[in-house]
Amino acid sequence: MIIDVIKNRRSIRKFKTTEVSREQVQTLLEAAMLAPSACNTRAWRFIVVTNRDVLNQLAEIHPYGKMLTAAPVCIVVVGLPALQEGHEHDLPKGFLSQDCGATTQNILLQAEAMGLGSCWCGVYPKAPLMKSISDILNIPPDEIPFNLIAIGEKDQHPEVRGKYEEEKVTWL
Repeated sequence: MIIDVIKNRRSIRKFKTTEVSREQVQTLLEAAMLAPSACNTRAWRFIVVTNRDVLNQLAEIHPYGKMLTAAPVCIVVVGLPALQEGHEHDLPKGFLSQDCGATTQNILLQAEAMGLGSCWCGVYPKAPLMKSISDILNIPPDEIPFNLIAIGEKDQHPEVRGKYEEEKVTWL
């Protein structure tokens, strides 16, 4: 059941050096592209980083991305705000964060379902970090590096945490 995948998904910060196949990455990207988006604008694109030098640069520049020195893959979610402007009287404008968040969550859950570890490292809305990541990855100024997602074979297995909390629910 999907609830089991959700319960078991944890941020993994230690990875084995085992390669993640192109087919596995394509499955993760397929899951990402099946996420909902405002007015189906699909205002995102993805950069798949497997080059060790680039992974190390990202690890150095991101204050919480040190796991990228071991992770064999990093998927960068890039928001495309121009795809939401002028569409249906700007109805989807302003929903880029939700859309990129939904696609990110799909990647994280699909990785867990495949037995892979993942860790979401936020980039947006930190302007200096966005600029540094954009410079490293040659992302144009009209696109937004939303996050970095480290992907790889888990070299740690943290305990499940979190629980249903009835006191945080209001029934009307």
